[in-house]
Amino acid sequence: MAAVLHCMKTLIIAIDGPSGAGKGTVARAIASELGYRHVDSGAMYRAVGWQALRNGVPLEDEGAVARMAAGLRIEVLANAVSIDGLDVTREIRTPAIDRAAATVARWPQVRAVLVERQRRMGQGGAIVMEGRDIGTVVFPDADVKVYLDAAPEERARRRAHDPAHSGPTEVALVKSALTARDEGDRTRTASPLYVARDATLVDTTGKSVAEVVAEVLGVISGKLRTEK
Repeated sequence: MAAVLHCMKTLIIAIDGPSGAGKGTVARAIASELGYRHVDSGAMYRAVGWQALRNGVPLEDEGAVARMAAGLRIEVLANAVSIDGLDVTREIRTPAIDRAAATVARWPQVRAVLVERQRRMGQGGAIVMEGRDIGTVVFPDADVKVYLDAAPEERARRRAHDPAHSGPTEVALVKSALTARDEGDRTRTASPLYVARDATLVDTTGKSVAEVVAEVLGVISGKLRTEK
């Protein structure tokens, strides 16, 4: 596999899926393994939601939120997120921002602003981008598309014990919140969450991070072999 992956210098790899499926952990590991840039697109919506709350911009005012988003300098690095130079890495990982991000992500005008930026990030390839609409909307022609999923109970357990997220740690409460988020993501008009036709579905239930990473690397390697 190493020999096959060695040629990967300009590919766009899209990793989608619901909360708690392991997107962030797996995407970071894949990017590290390949020497690619990792981008968490969801962090950009969290940043917009956080800034809207901070500025008193009504989350339900699509135009106002979109105008605000267009004026923000959002930087998403490997281990940090900043808005206009202010580090908000921890601030955007709270239940309140979970809800705010879900709200602003519904708006087509907001998505248009951020999708355009995400596409610019992918120019030239060598990127692993994770989210909910990367393989369907942001990069419909991505070289490799993977959709990660897991049983609801496992996703809730992972999120409840994820140190990157503060807030309630009771699995039942987290599962309820994830169920509501899933429903909103799948039924929203703008960029709903679904498995792209040409994506490979990987069920991460009961698997270790190493096992999932190996499986995804196998998917990437297989895609490259078929294109030779």
